[in-house]
Amino acid sequence: CVFCKLPDNCPDKYGEKIVSKTHSLTLHYFCLLMSSGVYQRGEEDEGIYGFLVEDVRKEMERSSKLRCGVCKKNGASVGCSVKACSKKVHFPCGQQKGFLFQFTGLFPSFCLAHRPTQTAADSSRLSGPFSCSVCLDLLEPVLSYSVLKCPCCNSSWFHRDCVQNQAHSAGMFFFRCTICNNKDKFQQEMLRMGIHIPEKDASWELEENAYSELLQVYQHCDVKKCCCRRGRGFSQPDSKWEIVLCQYCGSSGTHRSCSSLRGLAEEWVCPECRIILNETGSLSRNIHSMCPPSVTKETNKPRVKRHHPSSRFSPVVLKRQSLPARSSAVMLRELAAQVIQFEHTRVFIRGSSVFDAALLAVRKRNFSPRHAVTVFFNKIRKEQVSVNHGNRRKFLRLLVHYLQNCAMFEGFPHARNLTLDSQALSEDLYFEAGRLIALSLVHGGPPPACFSRVLYHCLLDDFPGIQLCVEDLGDVLFAGHVTRIKEAQSVDELQVGMCAAVEMLPAPGYLRPVSRLCDKELVVQDLLNFYLITRLQMPLQRFREGLKTLGVLDQIQKFPEVFSPVFCGRPEKLTAEKMGDLFTVHYSSDENRVTVEMTVVEFWRQYLQDCEDGNCASSLEMILIFATSADTVPAIGFTPEPCVEFIHEQPQSQGMYPEANPSFNCILLPVVSCYDVFRRNMDYAICQDNCNQFAE
Repeated sequence: CVFCKLPDNCPDKYGEKIVSKTHSLTLHYFCLLMSSGVYQRGEEDEGIYGFLVEDVRKEMERSSKLRCGVCKKNGASVGCSVKACSKKVHFPCGQQKGFLFQFTGLFPSFCLAHRPTQTAADSSRLSGPFSCSVCLDLLEPVLSYSVLKCPCCNSSWFHRDCVQNQAHSAGMFFFRCTICNNKDKFQQEMLRMGIHIPEKDASWELEENAYSELLQVYQHCDVKKCCCRRGRGFSQPDSKWEIVLCQYCGSSGTHRSCSSLRGLAEEWVCPECRIILNETGSLSRNIHSMCPPSVTKETNKPRVKRHHPSSRFSPVVLKRQSLPARSSAVMLRELAAQVIQFEHTRVFIRGSSVFDAALLAVRKRNFSPRHAVTVFFNKIRKEQVSVNHGNRRKFLRLLVHYLQNCAMFEGFPHARNLTLDSQALSEDLYFEAGRLIALSLVHGGPPPACFSRVLYHCLLDDFPGIQLCVEDLGDVLFAGHVTRIKEAQSVDELQVGMCAAVEMLPAPGYLRPVSRLCDKELVVQDLLNFYLITRLQMPLQRFREGLKTLGVLDQIQKFPEVFSPVFCGRPEKLTAEKMGDLFTVHYSSDENRVTVEMTVVEFWRQYLQDCEDGNCASSLEMILIFATSADTVPAIGFTPEPCVEFIHEQPQSQGMYPEANPSFNCILLPVVSCYDVFRRNMDYAICQDNCNQFAE
């Protein structure tokens, strides 16, 4: 370029690179447009877009004597439009140093000291963190050259580069605020703040055949038995062989004759939509004419209003809580329907830690979260490839236990917060931790049940709804400094406490200056907000991205109260009564055996009570591990349900021990006549199994 001397061809950054062989000129359009000493004196088809060639050469000569204030080289053709300012730069140098170029009017340019600024809203109304309305990455809501806001709604914040890319893509006809959809006022403000809005149609409108698929109509008969001799794809309008689409989803079809639709006006509902209709009753159309009476009754139930999840703050969370909620186990089972049982992700645990083995499996190129998980421990031979659900539950139990106690979390055992670990960030372990927790929940693992309320609110993006207190801090030393500030009785004590706290912060100068004792509450809230939320934005973002696996995070954000027990607080304690209800007794078909089996069931219930009271060597958790390989009820529930069966091979034998089939959640109790023998044999077998698992 004859002005900036750069060879780059970057239309979005420098405008079109114009090469005029006739006049032996090469220049960037923006470099020419922003040059201070040249104007369009010709028509659009004269010279270079209305700039006469002789005027361009005069500007080249003028700028060759001017020195750039950035690179210190001659050729600075762009000067600040404020007459009293003498700063001059090359156009690319000005972009690098924050010069503002207005692509409107006389195309003025402004240096850092004189460039226009935006007015911020009342700071008391701002509560972060905010995100860019284009790229959705977090940003600090402080107006600057690189951060802009919408003048209309005051709730849209943008990175300058993001809104510029949006303008290049949308063009003048579609460029508008992504939140309030204002066009005229928004474009005027963006032009004032130096955003270039090209006069063109949107990029998506210029793609050839971009919407051709919308013209295609689904034509296929999907009923189980199609009666049409000419095939499922044949359709003859206004006849019994006309293909009618489902009136709700439009993605399934049937011949009128194949579904016994008599009149041409009669509509049809596919089986999938009919199931949803029966379960929720939330489809809005009236289908009395095509549903049986049982379905019609369902449709008469009050329908629940569906709210649009357009915001990321607490009001939307409240709306989501009003949606019809089922149990977390039911919703997780619906997510588990995505899993393809005949496709497998194999996890091999041979000498390595459970977490390392899990990372190795999920980072393989062909990994899919929708594949069933098959786990092989040390003692499993390579040729043994049958699916062992007990191994999977054992693996997920050990994996979740590792994550609960790893260095990525800190705090009390059942109120853990994320911690800032640079190595975990560089290895993207926060994403992997979130992904593994989501996989565990959907594939039958235990609930994490260790998140603090602060961490759980952060998963919901409910930052304004978090009430922070000193007890939320997991770092005991830092909590002590904050407590010292909170309990300060004088300004001197307050400043001493602040100095001690600042030494532990990675960003010196973060705290506000204080001169009054009454400011200590604000200082405490600043410290808590910075330590628990602001400094953890990157780990939180990656952790949330991982939890999106298989749609887990979406369900959490829709039904926060339902999933709260899964993630927060202590897991539900096992009791003898709950264990007794958990296991279904399968009696023999032989009536002669049922009598002795009922006696053994009484022994079983007594044994559970003794374990709860601490009178046995085993515990209820050890019994559950022995029978199912899980130490608590999985968040998704047990499949199949745990059961009790009996061993009759050696009746009345004193040396019979219980057996287990964890793959089917089954415990086999020995049929003995004495409770003391029953308890002794149960203790021996269960403790032996526990020792073997500990050794592995």
